[in-house]
Amino acid sequence: MKQSVVEFNTGDSLEVILEPVSRMDLIKYSGASGDFNPIHTIDEEAIKAGLPGIIAHGMWTMGNLAKLFTPYYEEGFIQDFKIRFAGMVFLNDVIKLKAILEEDTEEFSDFIVKAVNQNDKEVIKGNIRFLKY
Repeated sequence: MKQSVVEFNTGDSLEVILEPVSRMDLIKYSGASGDFNPIHTIDEEAIKAGLPGIIAHGMWTMGNLAKLFTPYYEEGFIQDFKIRFAGMVFLNDVIKLKAILEEDTEEFSDFIVKAVNQNDKEVIKGNIRFLKY
C-alpha cells in the first residue's frame, strides 16, 4: 500500500473563498442536479414563496465544500460528509469555505467544516472525513 504524503496537524485549517453567487451558477446547478425548483432561479417565484429573493440550492453550497480538498485528491478522497444547513445563500453572497483538522491518523483526517457568508453568518456546518490512500 502506498504511504500517503498528506500530513496535517491538529488545528490546521483549509480555506477557499468562492466567487459571488451568480444566477448562472444556480441555473447550471439546476440542470446538473435535476432540481428545477423555481425558488432557485426565478425572483418572482422565490418572493411568492416568502423569500426575499432566489436562494442557492443547499446541495450546491455543500458540494462546494469539496473544493477545500481539491489539492489533495491524489492522496485520498472525501469518504464521509455530515452536514447541517444553518442559513440561506442568496445571489451575490460571497461564501468562505473552511475546514479545521480535528483528528489525524495514518488512514484518515477528520475535519470540522463550515461555510459562512460575507457577514460571517454560518450557512453550513458539519464534518468531513478525508480517507488517505
